[in-house]
Amino acid sequence: MRIGRMVWATGTPEGFVADVADAERAGFAAVWTPQVFGWDALTLLALAAGATERIELGTAVMPIYPRHPLALAASALTTAAAADGRLTLGIGPSHRFIVEDIWGLTYDRPFSYTRDYLDALLPALAGEPTDVATELVTARTARPLDTPQAPEPPVLLAAMAPRMLALAAARCAGTITWLAGIGAIRDTIVPAITEAAAAASRPAPRVVAGLPICVTDNPRRARDRAAQQFAPYADVPAYRRVMAKDGATGPADVAVVGSAAEVADRLAELAEAGATDLMAMPFGDPAEEAATCEVLIGLAAEQSPA
Repeated sequence: MRIGRMVWATGTPEGFVADVADAERAGFAAVWTPQVFGWDALTLLALAAGATERIELGTAVMPIYPRHPLALAASALTTAAAADGRLTLGIGPSHRFIVEDIWGLTYDRPFSYTRDYLDALLPALAGEPTDVATELVTARTARPLDTPQAPEPPVLLAAMAPRMLALAAARCAGTITWLAGIGAIRDTIVPAITEAAAAASRPAPRVVAGLPICVTDNPRRARDRAAQQFAPYADVPAYRRVMAKDGATGPADVAVVGSAAEVADRLAELAEAGATDLMAMPFGDPAEEAATCEVLIGLAAEQSPA
């Protein structure tokens, strides 16, 4: 299991680039940055590409509703070129309360919209013309986008429900999950996406598992902190459903919390469950975050080729 970490763009672009460069020096295999309501994630990763050489640069994830597929393809290809092929494009349909309440768009058929969106996005990323005209998506180009020699980035689809997992397996390189516990990864997500990929004669999919991680000598305090810090996710239906598969009622219950040895053991269980990648979100007080990163860096070093 490759060890990556989330890097949030909460400060300046320069600070984000420095954080990504630090992650590369520390030995992380990948950094993943979300697109929320701040800086543009693809632009930031293009900037970070100039300060790094090896590390995978991923979005986790870009919401598709506010971006036409051809516009997203152009942005992604630009970043992929700047990153010399190190970009992985994570995308997803986001959530009803964001799409409708904040953007004022319709979220009636997210699966169908995502399917049609991929029909337009994937050819554009592959340097092919696009000819899609459905009730939900129109994208027509007489020729490929004018992005010569831009490397095609692999696409991961945020998927945790059966139909989305099948779509990710058939059309994309895999899935990115958030707050899916070890049980959900082992018993639901990995079997579903692996079976669907085999049925579609596709390569084994990536399963990037995103989880909060805290190395601590005070697990109760750390879980209380997780309950507060990640409280907004507890009310999102998609996350509630996937957490329930582990008998969890909130993010604190699926967070990986404990001593250095306990955290390492739990992450070994995650790898055995079939996760190909960890997208770690270290949390806690400064000492706990430092201890968490130390454990993650040690695990990343174990995965690196000699």
